[in-house]
Amino acid sequence: MSFEEFVDERVLVSHNVFGDKEMKIKILEVSDEHPPVQWKFGNRVKVNKILVTIKHLNTQQVEEGEFDIDSIEKELRERSHYTSTNRWVSVNDIKNGYVVNSKHVNLISDAAALEYIAF
Repeated sequence: MSFEEFVDERVLVSHNVFGDKEMKIKILEVSDEHPPVQWKFGNRVKVNKILVTIKHLNTQQVEEGEFDIDSIEKELRERSHYTSTNRWVSVNDIKNGYVVNSKHVNLISDAAALEYIAF
């Protein structure tokens, strides 16, 4: 592995407000859909499924859950007539199959609104 391929773990992990949980998001499936218009911010992919790993720092307990963002987005749209997810992620924000921590909220916002996940 070269230095250019190295990814610092801190870039992939986000923390909750209380600092007692860490979260990582791995992309499991992306859509083959092309963006409707050319993005001015570079190449992007539409994420369909993710694996969320949450570590409780106090107990070292680890929880994992697979989320189908596409179906969660549809459910929220039907129940609440809105959705907040932006599933288009820049390829530069994906490192070794994981999403960088600054994009975590975008991918889990609908699941949090439906109380599938509490972070």
